[in-house]
Amino acid sequence: MISGIVNNGRPTVSIPFRLPNNPDFSIQFVIDTGFTDELCLPSEVVDLLGLPFKFTLPANLADNTEVMLPVYEAIILWNGEERIVRVWGTGRQPLLGTAMLEEAELVIQFTEGGLVTIEDL
Repeated sequence: MISGIVNNGRPTVSIPFRLPNNPDFSIQFVIDTGFTDELCLPSEVVDLLGLPFKFTLPANLADNTEVMLPVYEAIILWNGEERIVRVWGTGRQPLLGTAMLEEAELVIQFTEGGLVTIEDL
């Protein structure tokens, strides 16, 4: 089970990244049910982590604008197991999308400091 809290009205969880020749590095993500892929990180964070570039994909933004965005690859710890994920290099804050929630139950106590849990089905 992955757990987090509601912080400033947003459900958040901390995800550990596996980086070659470095200790694991955790990043706090906002769960965004409007984002249908896996993870999204600001470009500066992608550069800092040295994530390998994979390809660009079209993305339809909330204002219905279509843009091409870079996609990277990362290894994270998800429920204690290594998982290779796609990371979109864009935005101002780390986002966890619904593709990460497949075959899982998301429970959010929507109150400041409320519990957030993601559990495999």
